[in-house]
Amino acid sequence: MRRRDALALTLAIAAAPTVARAGGPSSSSSSQPSYTRFPTLTATIVRSAGRRGVLSVEAGIDVHDEALRSQAAQAQPRLRAALTESLREFGAGLLPGHAPDADRLARELQAAVDRTLGRSGARVLLGTILVS
Repeated sequence: MRRRDALALTLAIAAAPTVARAGGPSSSSSSQPSYTRFPTLTATIVRSAGRRGVLSVEAGIDVHDEALRSQAAQAQPRLRAALTESLREFGAGLLPGHAPDADRLARELQAAVDRTLGRSGARVLLGTILVS
């Protein structure tokens, strides 16, 4: 029984430096992650036969520049409002019964982010685009 305890203690001591390095701070100098995910963006659209529908988009921004990342973190409510407004305009121009153009949507959302932050450098990433 004591031999097992000694073996377990030896393995724990040997693994301690590895565990300490894995749990320590990351090697990057920034404390904020570069990707920020926004809550699902929604807009009302007109579907075929005149029915109302909802356009839902999962989006986020990826910012590698630390100064711009800090500015984007402070401007999150304004960014969300700009993205939602841009999505509403996109949804208003969507033809009933047609699928949304993801490339055009990405360009319009990117322009809204660049306008809000005052410069480029934050990349818009799209997730799911759902029409229901």
